[in-house]
Amino acid sequence: MKFWQALSFTETDQLVDLARSCEAVGFHGALLSDHVVYPETFEPLYPYAEGGRPEFDAETEWPEPWCAISAMATATERLHFSTAVYIAPLRHPLAVAKSLSVTSILSGGRTALGAGVGWLREEFEIFGEDYGTRGRRLDESIEIYRKAWAGETFEHHGRYYDFDRLSMSPAPSRPIPIYIGGQSPPALRRAARNDGWIGTGNAPEEVSGILETLHRERRTAGVSGDFEVILALTTPPDFDLWRRLEDQGVTSMISYPLVYSVGPGASLDVKQRALEQYAEAIIAKY
Repeated sequence: MKFWQALSFTETDQLVDLARSCEAVGFHGALLSDHVVYPETFEPLYPYAEGGRPEFDAETEWPEPWCAISAMATATERLHFSTAVYIAPLRHPLAVAKSLSVTSILSGGRTALGAGVGWLREEFEIFGEDYGTRGRRLDESIEIYRKAWAGETFEHHGRYYDFDRLSMSPAPSRPIPIYIGGQSPPALRRAARNDGWIGTGNAPEEVSGILETLHRERRTAGVSGDFEVILALTTPPDFDLWRRLEDQGVTSMISYPLVYSVGPGASLDVKQRALEQYAEAIIAKY
């Protein structure tokens, strides 16, 4: 089992130091979340909180993920990085492909794209992107990412994006994994056809059904090989449960954002000690 620390909602100027601490105490990776803006008013559609209102607010920091990950990566040697999740359909796929390519190179191949379709309709409207087609546009965008990362001249003529032959340099030196967030049927189908699935907080009784769906969708798509299942549970650590889930295909567990364990506004020292305590109680003993 691998362990990821979610660094979402963390003060931007602490991220590099916290990445070093994550690596030092034994985490496999660190995760960042994504929003570009926070509309003052929005329809309460957040799927992970009762009432549709998220726990974050206008004061929550949302550093641009690939800038932040590049900085953290150059300050570490082994720690892996991903987003959980990056709202890819907000951006043109060529811009996303370029950012990921450079970040992958600077990290020595330790970066993955954790992508999702997003939930904040008003954010899409601000960017002039259609909310209703965001899932289909993500599917098409993934095709473009993989073409761009191959390092060859290519073209694309799709339903939402259309361009003639072009090239993008630099290209990553190794494949960039794509993990998908969300647990709707389309999201699980999308994850099964890529490199992994990232959970956002599940009760244990939900997990077996999700895993069965992922396995079935992979069989239907005729894909095999390594597949990451990066899971966050809503219950306290339970090694016996985790081992049973590992047998079913779970590869990683997520430690929730530090704001949940030490509270908002905690000092860097307090956060670093929380990472040490998690490593001593969980990582070292699993």
